[in-house]
Amino acid sequence: MKLLTILGARPQFIKASVVSRVIREHDVQEKIVHTGQHYDTNMSEIFFNEMGISKPDYNLRINCLDHGAMTGRMMEQIERIILKETPDVLMVYGDTNTTLAGALTAKKQHVKVAHVEAGLRSYNMDMPEEINRILTDRISDYLFCPTARSVDNLHKEGYGNFDCKIEKVGDVMYDAALYYSKKSDTVSEIISSLRLTPEKYVLCTVHRQENINDPEKLKSIVDLLNTINKKTKVILPLHPRTKKIIQSYGLKLSFKPIAPVGYLDMIQLMKNSALIITDSGGMQKEACFFRKFCITLRNETEWMELVDHKVNFLARNNKEVALKAFNRCIGTKYPIVKDLFGNGNAAQKITEILEKIQP
Repeated sequence: MKLLTILGARPQFIKASVVSRVIREHDVQEKIVHTGQHYDTNMSEIFFNEMGISKPDYNLRINCLDHGAMTGRMMEQIERIILKETPDVLMVYGDTNTTLAGALTAKKQHVKVAHVEAGLRSYNMDMPEEINRILTDRISDYLFCPTARSVDNLHKEGYGNFDCKIEKVGDVMYDAALYYSKKSDTVSEIISSLRLTPEKYVLCTVHRQENINDPEKLKSIVDLLNTINKKTKVILPLHPRTKKIIQSYGLKLSFKPIAPVGYLDMIQLMKNSALIITDSGGMQKEACFFRKFCITLRNETEWMELVDHKVNFLARNNKEVALKAFNRCIGTKYPIVKDLFGNGNAAQKITEILEKIQP
């Protein structure tokens, strides 16, 4: 069986890497396309070597464009690759423009589509990611769902009446976290280099446009972190662009941010933190994987399972709500949360299903 995998961002490569490792042990021929959507200087040869990730067979280098131009350019290039490679299945991950472009192009060429991380919903149609994931789900032939709730979301939307297969396989990010956690223990020196004491700092990430491009939201976040830093040290890996925006708004951090770090270092920062504050969808789950409370700097989340289990708290762009959650969580024992995201064998389940697809 011939598989074409379309990826566009570093997190997608990390998740796809655990699937590709399993695929190589089975009767599946995989070719990988990197659209280049999230241009990242860290995605160099060093990145692929350090992570043990196969380099893409195609690199389209499509980035720094508006949504329409980016998606259209990707579809044009992906179509040429499909015609050349003639895959039996095209596989996409998550909810980026890359995801939608790959799925749309394949469907129009009558190639089966497999969507990893299907069924997620924030119910916020102002998010480009929500539009991408809904449209990708609707045209996919194989919907690989990470959780029971994601399966329920699809059934509520009538997917049981569509010509598709809904499979609860678990979360490939959990597979990746387990795999790379062991590796990070042996190679990362970030905790010692920053002279951090385990469980004595809060790890924070902020990257969503809705937060950093809104002066009032960003001011509230900076005020929150400055207040928390008075009690517990704040570690904030900060992209240079975000740093410039903070400075342009005249906002002052009472702590010194650190430069962006790689995934292995980030795992160590997560594992050794007291708790996590983020606006990232992926890090909300990783906090759970490493048994850390999470405060989410958003009004909604795709991962309501974590909110229901009271390990993830929505700050709702309100400093007081976030501080209340912080005071509730800091120093509190993490509860037992079992099997929300599977058992770390999602990649194996996905591969076994793909292997049975008839060309």
